[in-house]
Amino acid sequence: MATLADIKVFSGSSHRGLANLVCRRLGVPLGNASVTRNDAGETIVRMGESVREHDVYIINTSCVTQTQSGETLSPNTSLMELLIMINACKTASARRVTAVIPHFFYARQDKKDKSRAPITARLIANMLEQAGCDHVITMDLHASQIQGFFNVPVDNLYAEPAALQYVREMLDTSRVVIVSPDAGGAKRATALADQLGVDFALFHKERKKANEVSRMVLVGNARDKIAILVDDMADTCGTLDLAARRLKESGAQRVLAIVTHGILSPPALERISKSELEALIVTNTLPQEENKRRCEKLEEIDISHLLAETIRRSHYGESVSVLFSQIPYDTIQPYRHGIDTPSGSPPRSRAASPAPNGGLGAALDKRLAALDVGGGTAPAAPATHSEGKDQYATIAPSPLRHVSGGAE
Repeated sequence: MATLADIKVFSGSSHRGLANLVCRRLGVPLGNASVTRNDAGETIVRMGESVREHDVYIINTSCVTQTQSGETLSPNTSLMELLIMINACKTASARRVTAVIPHFFYARQDKKDKSRAPITARLIANMLEQAGCDHVITMDLHASQIQGFFNVPVDNLYAEPAALQYVREMLDTSRVVIVSPDAGGAKRATALADQLGVDFALFHKERKKANEVSRMVLVGNARDKIAILVDDMADTCGTLDLAARRLKESGAQRVLAIVTHGILSPPALERISKSELEALIVTNTLPQEENKRRCEKLEEIDISHLLAETIRRSHYGESVSVLFSQIPYDTIQPYRHGIDTPSGSPPRSRAASPAPNGGLGAALDKRLAALDVGGGTAPAAPATHSEGKDQYATIAPSPLRHVSGGAE
């Protein structure tokens, strides 16, 4: 029978912080692997432990990031790291290799929008499969059709449950209006508005060229409302800056933005700091530590619990679809500023006590059975705390709750 001991989680150089959070929530150690560059600039990967007959998960995301040594890594470098690590594990007899790519590489190049334009996202899919990837876990693909580029299973997770949790916990939903910054994001915004039971508005925008918007017209009413702009990614933030100004001119009382992937290429942080936005809330699919130091308006939603629970469910052959509308119950979020964990106190853990036979407790079995989730899972590893400073507890396995807040 499968156990958590069969899982091996490794990380590339792009976002080790997220990989550490995922491992902490799973209750497994981060795998030993080194990624270096030789004098010729080639990537050298060394897997420091056996992966034979293990279920391997490799976490690397598409972003520009700096390593601890001060080296700046491009998405191309992160992609090569991921491909080499996948191939290294496959040739080392791993039973299954899953690529965990929170922000998918070249996701915006998903169609042939002009003559002789490449469909680079499809090329990335082919490269991952040729390297030996058996399964892909990603989040909020720019175009969900990218899943069709693969011949292996793809789990495209959504940040919507975490966004709903933020809105319900931090804002007065009776005064909220959800706003899409363009017509292409209308489906995402209306889904969020329907879940909250609030009004919806959108902008019609015209672009001069990529990343440069010339005109925006608001369709809908935002007067005396808390306007929340929602999008899948924020790059240079020109659209969000202009949309926030238009919303303020239209009488919105407060303007916030919730975005899954905070790419934040220059001059994004300067624009956000000077904009009418009260806050830009992004998930940690990309590293944001340096950005948060440079911009006080930037807030973060942790999605490591979604990735960890997806890995656990994938490992045990359980349904992942329940995570599209529900979240792991013990979700401790950094934006609450200590609400969950008072200073000096250890974090709460909602992990169930294992039954004598090593399975889940009877109450959790009943709860998971109601969700049509298979049994046979391993007990949760105990949460570990370092001098009361650990903000995250393990969730393997964890009860779920609907984003409306009721226990399921």
